[in-house]
Amino acid sequence: MSAASLSIDLNGDVGEWDSTAADAAARFQADADLAASLSSLNVACGGHAGDPGSMRALARLARDRGLALGAHPSFPDRSGFGRHPMALPPVEIERLVVEQVSGLVRIAAEEGIDVGHVKPHGALYNLAATDAAVAFSMARAVARVNPRVVLVALSGSASIDAGARAGLATASEVFSDRAYEADGNLTPRMLPGSLLTDPAAAAARLVRMIHDGLVTSRQGTLIQVTAMTACIHGDTPGSADFARRLRAALSTAGIAVAPFA
Repeated sequence: MSAASLSIDLNGDVGEWDSTAADAAARFQADADLAASLSSLNVACGGHAGDPGSMRALARLARDRGLALGAHPSFPDRSGFGRHPMALPPVEIERLVVEQVSGLVRIAAEEGIDVGHVKPHGALYNLAATDAAVAFSMARAVARVNPRVVLVALSGSASIDAGARAGLATASEVFSDRAYEADGNLTPRMLPGSLLTDPAAAAARLVRMIHDGLVTSRQGTLIQVTAMTACIHGDTPGSADFARRLRAALSTAGIAVAPFA
């Protein structure tokens, strides 16, 4: 396959604010600036952040800009921004994912746009990557809401297998701005170097993931990955500029940016 025929979806985690907050307008503008370089949005739907007003604003933004719209459910952990694992039974994980995704689906339908994918957030995403029971509960919840929705999950993770078992299409995700461990999981955020801040280095790494299916772990080992979609975190300072420079580097490398669906 030639470089010119390659493409990648660039997704961003957005809507991680409440519409009633004093800084809501500024937070929406930051999301809009980031979205200018993306092809799909993952919208927080009330677990770790977000409310009906923020969901509606981002659904309209995705509709007006022709971006793919996805739900970004999480553990109900607003104080910890969804980054603290919670020991919940599978039935409760299924319930909360159904509730959060359904909320965005209803609002999006009112705004004339479909929710085409689901990507869990934070601790729920990371736990589902390694825990088969959690992964299947999450995948089953997505299938209950809409079996035609695509489950976005860490490349090579238990979530990819769980999605297939639940009858869902899946999209293997890589991360443009996060370091990897030797086992293929993301480096925990509390460790130094877990977040990549150099756009040039991040772009070179992403191009390699797309071309060769390889990424170097923090320990120096090579990990095989499948890159269908790449994440840029909206809560990272300077994320809009990071995304612009990343997209420009992809263009220079002959890699198109387009929604995976």
